[in-house]
Amino acid sequence: MKSTPDNAPPAPDLSGLSAAEMMAVIGDLQQQLASKEQAIRQRDTRIDLLEELLRLKTLQKFAASSEKHQNQITLFDEAEVEAEIDALREALPDDAEPDPDETPRTSGKRRERGFSDTLARRRVELTLSDEEKAGASKTFFTKVKEELEFIPAQLSVLEYWQEKAVFEHDDGEESLVAAPRPVHPLGKCIATTALLAYIITSKYADGLPLYRLENMLARLGHSVSRTSMAHWIIRLDAVFSPLINLMREAQNTSDYLQADETRMQVLKEDGKVAQSDKWIWVTRGGPPGRPTVLFAYDPSRAGSVPVRLLDDFSGILQADGYSGYGQVCRDNAITRIGCWDHARRKFVEASKAAPPKKKGKGKRQSAKADVALGAIQELYAIERRIKDLGDDERYRIRQAESLPRLQALKTWLEDNAGKVVKGSLTRKAMDYTLNQWDTLVGYCERGDLQISNALAENAIRPFALGRKAWLFADTTQGARASASCYSLIETAKANGLDPSAYIHHVLTHIGEADTVEKLEALLPWNTGLEPAPKKS
Repeated sequence: MKSTPDNAPPAPDLSGLSAAEMMAVIGDLQQQLASKEQAIRQRDTRIDLLEELLRLKTLQKFAASSEKHQNQITLFDEAEVEAEIDALREALPDDAEPDPDETPRTSGKRRERGFSDTLARRRVELTLSDEEKAGASKTFFTKVKEELEFIPAQLSVLEYWQEKAVFEHDDGEESLVAAPRPVHPLGKCIATTALLAYIITSKYADGLPLYRLENMLARLGHSVSRTSMAHWIIRLDAVFSPLINLMREAQNTSDYLQADETRMQVLKEDGKVAQSDKWIWVTRGGPPGRPTVLFAYDPSRAGSVPVRLLDDFSGILQADGYSGYGQVCRDNAITRIGCWDHARRKFVEASKAAPPKKKGKGKRQSAKADVALGAIQELYAIERRIKDLGDDERYRIRQAESLPRLQALKTWLEDNAGKVVKGSLTRKAMDYTLNQWDTLVGYCERGDLQISNALAENAIRPFALGRKAWLFADTTQGARASASCYSLIETAKANGLDPSAYIHHVLTHIGEADTVEKLEALLPWNTGLEPAPKKS
């Protein structure tokens, strides 16, 4: 006889039940069993979602940050994924397929030999001794090698001696005339404009925090405290402000801008705790040949911020799906287009976070994310192929090739979204893409538009990298000064100028820029500075 646990309920006596009563009991038990099975399925689904989220967080914390899939070469080797991608391709009209004869052949990057002609050269002669060349009919030199030499930085002191002349007048009075002194942008300051440019470039272009610069300068012979350097940068914000305003005016006269925003920690912000999020906003664009990249600090991420920054802009704004841009688009009748990088990134996360396929266990769970990625990669492949063409030709190819692929992808997403578990990364990626669809296809409406917000994201990347080094800003004034410095540096880069040379040029002349015309002469496209050497 089987033993039962002490706390187990006694078994019901069913011996006296009629057939109808027995069927009712069985039906009730079946209902209870179905309810428990549903609860178990819900529990298993929640466990799967939590495990997926855990894998994603682990990858974000410990894995490489690149969006390239860890198995990208073999990503579409699975038969079921290939089949779905082929189905998407078959849905395209025949004239949407690119002509293989028009596809340029790609070749590996050619290795550059020798050094740039812009580098200074010093001749080193390797000579024979008098004994070795005695009796020779002639001697000559041949260049046998070139070496790249590094000349360490150094600090020096500029002593300004001002010449003064004394004039004696007939009435016995004397007058004094002194040679004019150069105008320093900060007035009384022990740092030359060259040193200020070095500090700004080192921190905001190279990501060096001020405490490292303090140590580096000390090794060169004179200690400059980080407090002094921070104070100089904050004071320069007011000096740069008129020039930044001119750049903002020039930018807003264009008809196409990109925008993005990222977090920044500011310790001393009125009404906010140090740990709360504050924001750096970036806008990129401008008239043809005059691009500007402008950063602005604001403790808020509200829609009022882009309303302020884009006050007199009317055109096309490209941004991610953040709703904060909605107000300015409505108020200024701005056409908004989306960013495929953001949509693709969500599918990349879903694919990376999916559990690995187990032998004999059927499809890999991320197959649908991989199918979407395959379709999106075809859109990017078209953009790579047409990037050097004119605007009219890019528009024609997008209409002929990209739009049919987009429509096929949308149809596939609509057919498959309901088959994916709600709350999963793949479902979130599919829902995001469908919700943003009207803006995501906007880049096909003109040939000069971009498929993604990458130019703005690339401009904001140096800020994100620098933030890892200096971590936070102490005050609101410091955050705004940092935004001004980043604006000048990234705008210089966008115009092909060396940031250090441009910052030095601005600092040297802005102290005397007392008219709008003199300020306009300091805009990157008006300086006449030589373009920065291209990376080999």
